[in-house]
Amino acid sequence: MLRIIFMGTPEFAVPTLEALLSWPGGRVVAVITAPDKPAGRGQQLAESAVKKAAVAHGVPVLQPTNLKSPEFQAELKSYAADLQVVVAFRMLPEAVWNMPRLGSINVHASLLPQYRGAAPINWALIQGEKQTGVTSFFLQHEIDTGNLIFQDVVPIADEDDFGSLYEKLKAAGAALALRSVQAIAAGTAPSIPQVPSAELRAAPKIQKETGRLDVQQPATALANRVRGLSPIPTAFTQLPDGRTLKIFRAKALPEAAGPAGTWHTDGKTFLRLQTPDGQLDLLDVQLEGKKRMPITDFLRGFNVTLLTSPAA
Repeated sequence: MLRIIFMGTPEFAVPTLEALLSWPGGRVVAVITAPDKPAGRGQQLAESAVKKAAVAHGVPVLQPTNLKSPEFQAELKSYAADLQVVVAFRMLPEAVWNMPRLGSINVHASLLPQYRGAAPINWALIQGEKQTGVTSFFLQHEIDTGNLIFQDVVPIADEDDFGSLYEKLKAAGAALALRSVQAIAAGTAPSIPQVPSAELRAAPKIQKETGRLDVQQPATALANRVRGLSPIPTAFTQLPDGRTLKIFRAKALPEAAGPAGTWHTDGKTFLRLQTPDGQLDLLDVQLEGKKRMPITDFLRGFNVTLLTSPAA
């Protein structure tokens, strides 16, 4: 029976852990996850989603603050794992990923080598991709560059946003991870070097400013940015009075009239932001200090005479 250590933190990693726990060919001997962190208004210490799942199944949990610590590495070694499976964790030092006799594998939410980095789901949507997927690969020195094991393609529907695509890839990743581990156990897993390309798109960490809408960009590009950041952390723009308006859903319209950054509304049913090649039709928004709401509800309580100057 394969002795497995699982490493992961967010909800995205939980289905993979559950799949490995239910596989009769292996045993998850320990789970490594992030330390508990203060969260919410009360700043109470909150456990990661992976920790909660591990505790529910009675699996030992390690929460190191320093992966290079000799004490942590000694404890890790004591579990005598054959393989480590990593999903949505952090970069591992070589002494950790190279410790098991079969190495360590990672499941990444893109079709590598495309979208290496921390936010592959967001960036695939922002870039307007029609498909993405999940990839399993063996860890090595450079992040997301190890030899490929398997890949599964996941189509991106027109109505998908970050939230819905996250759910699709979470399930696809769990199935792919289990299939990869089974192949490794059977000695049939491929190990295919990634092919370098000059046309690779990166997936850097999402910053707050990533969500700011640049009204000089095409309407379709802005609609895709909204999709890629909804429901969190959310795209936004500034109203003429300086208040921030978060945008959860929007669509591109071909209308082209007036300078980019001007607003168009009938005061009741629509609110649109002019771009160089069309308009961004806002469908679902949240004004700072208010609740998220459909645009019709927003306009019912908003003074449209404020929309007299270009957006920031």
